[in-house]
Amino acid sequence: MAVEPLTEQEIEERLSALPGWRVEEDRLTRSYRLPSHAVAATLVADVARVQDELDHHSDLTLGYNTVALSVNTHSVGGRITELDFALARRVEESAGLHGAV
Repeated sequence: MAVEPLTEQEIEERLSALPGWRVEEDRLTRSYRLPSHAVAATLVADVARVQDELDHHSDLTLGYNTVALSVNTHSVGGRITELDFALARRVEESAGLHGAV
């Protein structure tokens, strides 16, 4: 299956189903606050497993009790694709299980 960049309209439609996610500099981004550093680190490990499963990887930043993620698809020139939204949906599921806000 060929991966194609999404249009601005397609991106906006998908963003409406993912509260807290936004586009910054051609990257899909989200930050989470978690109950503790240990829980934040566990979320990072879970996201890494999901990324390996999807074979699609983001930039992750672990703070004291925060996790920030940004992603785009390098194979289409750093644009946003359905792969990025598939990852975002999986990250949201995992973040919810860890009590992220």
